Amino acid sequence: MSSMILRPSPPIPARHARRGAPPLLRSVVLGLTAFLTVVDLFATQAILPSLAAHYRVSPGAMGTAVNATTLGMAVASFGVALFSRRIDRRLGVLISLTLLAVPTALLATAPDVATFAALRVAQGVFMAAAFTLTLAYLGERCDASDAAGALAAYITGNVASNLFGRLFSAALADHLGLAGNFYGFALLNLAGAVLVSVTLKRTPPMADMAGQSPGSTPVLAPMTAWGEHLRNPALRAAFRIGFCILFAFIGAFTYVNFVLAREPFALTMMGLGFVYFVFLPSIVTTPLAGRAVRHFGTRPTFWGALAVAGAGLPLLLMSSLAVVLVGLVLVGVGTFFAQATATGFVARAATGDRGSASGFYLACYFAGGLVGSTLLGWAFKAFGWDGCVGGIALALAVAAFLATRLRMPVLTAAPAHAAWALRANARGAAAPWYGLKRNGGLARRP
Repeated sequence: MSSMILRPSPPIPARHARRGAPPLLRSVVLGLTAFLTVVDLFATQAILPSLAAHYRVSPGAMGTAVNATTLGMAVASFGVALFSRRIDRRLGVLISLTLLAVPTALLATAPDVATFAALRVAQGVFMAAAFTLTLAYLGERCDASDAAGALAAYITGNVASNLFGRLFSAALADHLGLAGNFYGFALLNLAGAVLVSVTLKRTPPMADMAGQSPGSTPVLAPMTAWGEHLRNPALRAAFRIGFCILFAFIGAFTYVNFVLAREPFALTMMGLGFVYFVFLPSIVTTPLAGRAVRHFGTRPTFWGALAVAGAGLPLLLMSSLAVVLVGLVLVGVGTFFAQATATGFVARAATGDRGSASGFYLACYFAGGLVGSTLLGWAFKAFGWDGCVGGIALALAVAAFLATRLRMPVLTAAPAHAAWALRANARGAAAPWYGLKRNGGLARRP
């Protein structure tokens, strides 16, 4: 495939730079922020059988209602992509996490499954706004050497929310009932807002930063930026890959709850919560995604992650609980590693307005969750668990095919960009997102 020639986006002006925090502290803060941002997203899956019984609906209907958050997340991600240049990252995250506590608390008194689904959509809107703006913040504030690690730390917090969120949900529902569970999560949302107010430094909207650095280019209109992203074949592939990743993840970790709650497993609510210790290895492996990409490249890393996830699928069909748990470990490790790899790739491959690129990617990612929940719920009802696992395998296979197009674009620089980069190189400073080629041009780091 021939390389695509594009102009690079301008670096963030030096006067907006912030002295970096120690790497370990930064990773902890980023991980905790991610945890408190999306802890509501999948925690409710641990109490799916109880919710289905409470509202007297089928597993597929309850699964769709619980995963309705992905609809709100897809809509909000597109909204952030459209207006991202004019949104103060810190203020946007802070407001989103504060407002997230409202629908979370209202879930405690939802009278029917339709109201429950509507409140989950509202949750998704605020979660996605906070998540997308944080990813944009990291993509714009970290240089090339730090970006992959910072994004991996953030995705690791997402992984931790899948484990501890589910465990916390099962424990709260078991001891305080369904209502107490949702009130507890509303408090966690407010804790996330407090953390952001203390740790994230205010940054100006990207629209205010145009023309303030050497070689800066005019701010693109939102639709122009989207057009630039969609003309980039690597980004188009990454957006589709994001769709496939959450499609597969939703299928595996939503409907397996109903499998484990019935014979021959017959796990209790708390027992289902403990099942999600299968995410513990992912907390260890996901931070290594950035290092793996630097060492092996994006595509081999992504294919390896999908191979690990695919290896776990046959184990999900076994009648032994231990074997099923091993399968869930492999699916979790593989999909989270693939997600961290794809997220970092989008941040590097975007040639302008990384906020809108991250928003577009996440909109596709969450749309995949919504479609996966619906289609795989239908497959579960019509063909059982075997049909659901078959749909998951198909999604992973499509993602593996699309990964053949994950090639970094080759960039040409305007003279002002080149001069700025050469001055930065002379000072020994790393130009954000770019590396100097021997011929004096600019090329994306792989």
